Amino acid sequence: MSFMVQKKTKCEAYKTLSYLKITQCSPLLKSDNLYFCRSMKVYNNLSELPEFQNAVITIGSFDGVHKGHQKIIEKLRQLAKSIKGESVVITFHPHPRIVLQPNNNKLKLLNTIEEKVSLLEKYGVDNVVVVPFTKAFSEMNPDSYIQEFLLDKFSPKYIVIGYDHKFGKERKGDIDRIRSYQKEHEFEVIQIEKQELQNIAISSTKIRNALAESRLKDATTLMGHYFKLTGTVKKGQQIGRTLGYPTANIELTTPYKLVPVDGVYATHVFHNDKTYGAMLYIGDRPTIDQNLEKVIEVNIFEFDQNIYGDKIQLELIDFVRGEMKFNSRAELSQQLALDKVATNKILTRLIAKKKGPEHIEVGASVTTIILNFNGEKLLDQFLPFALDTSYPNHEVVVVDNHSTDNSLELLEKQYADTITVRLPENYGFAEGYNKAISKLQSESEYLVLLNSDVEVTPNWLDPIIELMESDKSIGACQPKIRAQKNKTHFEYAGASGGWIDYYGFPFCRGRIFDTVEKDVGQYDTPQEIFWASGAAFVVRRKLYESLDGFDAMHFAHMEEIDLCWRIKRAGYKIMVVPESVVYHIGGSTLNYGDSKKTFLNFRNNLFMMSKNLPDDQRSKMIRKRLFIDGLAGIQYLMKFQFANIAAIVKAHWAYFGSLGKLKKKRKHYDELIQKMSIANEMNQSGRYHKSIIWQYYFKKNKLFKDLEQ
Repeated sequence: MSFMVQKKTKCEAYKTLSYLKITQCSPLLKSDNLYFCRSMKVYNNLSELPEFQNAVITIGSFDGVHKGHQKIIEKLRQLAKSIKGESVVITFHPHPRIVLQPNNNKLKLLNTIEEKVSLLEKYGVDNVVVVPFTKAFSEMNPDSYIQEFLLDKFSPKYIVIGYDHKFGKERKGDIDRIRSYQKEHEFEVIQIEKQELQNIAISSTKIRNALAESRLKDATTLMGHYFKLTGTVKKGQQIGRTLGYPTANIELTTPYKLVPVDGVYATHVFHNDKTYGAMLYIGDRPTIDQNLEKVIEVNIFEFDQNIYGDKIQLELIDFVRGEMKFNSRAELSQQLALDKVATNKILTRLIAKKKGPEHIEVGASVTTIILNFNGEKLLDQFLPFALDTSYPNHEVVVVDNHSTDNSLELLEKQYADTITVRLPENYGFAEGYNKAISKLQSESEYLVLLNSDVEVTPNWLDPIIELMESDKSIGACQPKIRAQKNKTHFEYAGASGGWIDYYGFPFCRGRIFDTVEKDVGQYDTPQEIFWASGAAFVVRRKLYESLDGFDAMHFAHMEEIDLCWRIKRAGYKIMVVPESVVYHIGGSTLNYGDSKKTFLNFRNNLFMMSKNLPDDQRSKMIRKRLFIDGLAGIQYLMKFQFANIAAIVKAHWAYFGSLGKLKKKRKHYDELIQKMSIANEMNQSGRYHKSIIWQYYFKKNKLFKDLEQ
């Protein structure tokens, strides 16, 4: 491998295969030479390694250099810092499977070796040693591998490796053999635990799946950086030029590089130390010629240079659309014009976030959906507040759930400019929102499901979207919810964030059962919670749709807790953002004490637990809940609330009558959660591992802040 740096950069480079010293510049690409600049050394020749000072080493392929790998790198850096040493990542080129399984054409790598080295440098590694991998190297005697390779070449103080690391002839070398050298050579082996290694493998698989399914943002979240394509510009058929969109055709540097699913992408292009916005196309151009091979071509904005033969690098920012076939080149040209607008919008938003206030902050796109059923007065009172939201990239959609009052007439006369969707029947809260979202014309990134009886403040959305944009692992959020009729107090349905106890009983920061606290700022810190209130529910649209949204079996009540439980099972966070404040009437559809509400709450809680509890807990927990529900029935009997007793009995019968459906739902949701998961385990934050009933009724802890932990 040859390394060079242009004279106009301030990098210090050594034109040798032994190593490259890199300092304080961005990655550059030109012709057949890859430039690296900043503060890392790269070695490609084992015979010319220096004497490392207190080396902390790790060995692996590090394909993707994703968040799992980054944890190992951070561990490496911390150990090196603790002994005033230097971190060393040892990796291989070509990939061992290419050498050992030459006929395996299924291997697809997330990184080329150049991209990998660049990413390792980005995450603070001091040294990277790229070992030329050969069959002879793979057949080295295990003891020779340890003594002549690891110890003689690196003199390590720490070796950080996995418990299942195998090496040498017939892969007979393992971690125990390396440990046998520890005492004599004064180093320590730090074992990467099985769970951590499994998470790394799972992450790599999920990244590949996401790239194959147009879920580029999910892949970016798992990697912690944008996916890259590096290649040489070759001459094509120049068809794009005839359409008004000249493209640079890219030939990848290796046939083993993974290529994402066909379609159009918003992209950054790096060439000669400059960055350009661009529109990338991957596909076989079905409109042009059915027999053409797959191409990777990029239309670089505001660029007219001849770069044939040059090497360029692409960062894929966002997926714009999938592959499409058109009836004519004219139709294709029209679509490309739309694609360019969409791409520019994505890139402009990104620039605004990076460059700050001198640019217009467009922000992620948000659609607020207000579901209405016979709420003429509520719409007239609260819709103006929603329309007055200051967030710039925001639209409001009113969905009418087949009202029989004058709601539609009100919308036509006084809110004619508001987008209105009419449903042919009353689908209830859960299915009503699902139907509405499926009919949306816009491709908004966030959905706000807002009750028609909520008064929002003008800037309520800004802090929520800002937080969710800063942390892609946040799946949903809610604001702090106060009572609209008593604005000094929290509101029952959400307060300052929803929690759930060991037995599945929901409660809130600021409201436990019927005790609603006064808001004096006691819960003003943003916090991970278990569920976000459906009164003002902000969720990533892709996540909502991928998890099938609300479950229509619920009709109304606890559907948001059920969805949040699925989101948490997929590893995402749910947050409350108290800086954002809204005011909710609550009980405007059904009073909180209504027996129908009692029926829905008890039935839906059992539904929710049946779908979301682990297999080894479900039966035992449901039996406990049925017993506790019986105690609730006794309490209602003492209050002569016979309608509520009947509601509990009816809820139990409804649950047992739905066991077959619930089993199918559970299997279906498990598959969706596995596909969307960003973690190996459920996010348990907001789960109270005690009984809230015991705390409230027996320990007399009525306030959230007084609960025993």
